[in-house]
Amino acid sequence: MAGDIPCYKVAEDDRFFAFLDINPVNWGHTLVVPRKEVDYIFDLDDEELAAMTVFAKKVAEAIREAIPCRKVGVAVLGLEVPHAHIHLVPLRNEGDMDFSHKISDPDPEKMKQIAAAVSAAFKA
Repeated sequence: MAGDIPCYKVAEDDRFFAFLDINPVNWGHTLVVPRKEVDYIFDLDDEELAAMTVFAKKVAEAIREAIPCRKVGVAVLGLEVPHAHIHLVPLRNEGDMDFSHKISDPDPEKMKQIAAAVSAAFKA
């Protein structure tokens, strides 16, 4: 988490980082990761896991304020990336959480606009 990989950052603090998924299932699909490198979310100690969940809640509140949706879905999955992460997905219906259907070639300008809107709504 040195910041050397370009991303659409939406929120951060000294322990966690949130950014738009580059292969989103819906516009505003965000990943929350700990700065501490850990492969499996349940390898975090209880305090770290609780703090990550509270941070993710704040990000979800920002997503809901910035993007028209009914709720923000949450999922912990992903064997393809060896770093613990939480998915936050704006939902209008349950099909919006279908990870087998991703937005192909998401427009970078739209991604920048979404990231800016969520970032502006984030309250640390």
